[in-house]
Amino acid sequence: MDLALGPEDRAFQEEVHAFLRDNLTPELRQAGMRTGGVFAEMEAGLRWHRILARRGWSATTWPKEHGGPGWTATQRYIFARECVAVDAPRVFNMGVRMVGPVVMKFGTPEQKAKYLPGIVSGDIVFCQGYSEPGSGSDLASLRTRAEPDGDDYVINGTKIWTTFAHHANHMFLLVRTRAEGKPQDGITFLLIDSMKTPGLTVKPIITMAGDHEVNQVFFDNVRVPRSNRLGAENEGWTVAKYLLEYERGGEAYTPNLYARLEDVRRIAREERADDGSRLIEMRDFSERLAAAEIEIQALETIELQVLSDLSRGRNPGAISSAMKIRGSETLQKIDGLGVEALAWYGAPFEPEARTPGWNAPTVAPDYGITAMPLYLNNRAATIYAGSNEIQRNIIAKGVLGL
Repeated sequence: MDLALGPEDRAFQEEVHAFLRDNLTPELRQAGMRTGGVFAEMEAGLRWHRILARRGWSATTWPKEHGGPGWTATQRYIFARECVAVDAPRVFNMGVRMVGPVVMKFGTPEQKAKYLPGIVSGDIVFCQGYSEPGSGSDLASLRTRAEPDGDDYVINGTKIWTTFAHHANHMFLLVRTRAEGKPQDGITFLLIDSMKTPGLTVKPIITMAGDHEVNQVFFDNVRVPRSNRLGAENEGWTVAKYLLEYERGGEAYTPNLYARLEDVRRIAREERADDGSRLIEMRDFSERLAAAEIEIQALETIELQVLSDLSRGRNPGAISSAMKIRGSETLQKIDGLGVEALAWYGAPFEPEARTPGWNAPTVAPDYGITAMPLYLNNRAATIYAGSNEIQRNIIAKGVLGL
């Protein structure tokens, strides 16, 4: 693969530069810089999403006929690299990244017209109802039931680790509609149109970093129209697997990894080693930074090939599992280097310092405010979207034929 940018791609890169310069306000950039979790603060992220939507750039992986820009894999990668380089907010985009492509493939014309424009504009914000207590990596064992009742399904059960359920206004979820036979054959994929539907309750789960990012969601006789079913009844496992390929392989990992590596370098250029020299000048530490960068470069080569396949309409398949493993484990390695570089300044608990507009003095230096929260939050990176142990099983079966 030729990784050099051609004239058209360089022109596109300049177009992105100009857009970011003219539209990324200092407030939005601060929100991006102070993100200590997976996504930026919701209000800032939604503001940025709508700015992107006005330009037609909010659904970067989507084709033009569904409201996307119709970009090539290279253009999407350029855009991602340029955004993280200037600390643009990382948008909560489960609608764009996950359920949108599934609606395109499995949805009826009415469902496409109902959901896709709102996802693009930012008016429809989806959260994901997959994991349950006891049914995370073994997702096929889920027990949340949906019983047919006239034109509706009646849902009872619970979902857990539901990211930003307290901000979302829609949910996509898996439910059990048949108990007999193979577990995968009794699952159905549903869409909920309001997180305020009677009987639906969202309760917060506070992370190790002190953030309210995930939740547990309870369903007590929640009614959902049958017309909100995506795909056929009891065939939701097929829909779910298609979605998970996009979750694990539909978005570039390496732009964020490069940005995180630069964050650590920034800390190491400021902090002192035991002998008084800059940490960045210490051979052992600089060698570990270099090793992490090599890992990112190796992943980038695989990632660009996958993005190229996606642009041709090919599913990532099992290679998306390899990307998820390497991306999450490299991220955790970089986070560890960041905390090590920050040393004792990583210990103070200052979650208020990461709120938009905060300008009071802090114990940790400004360049280190997010180091420990990111380290703590990203311990889950090897678990969410399917644990890395499960990903290795997928590779063993799908690639090695074991």
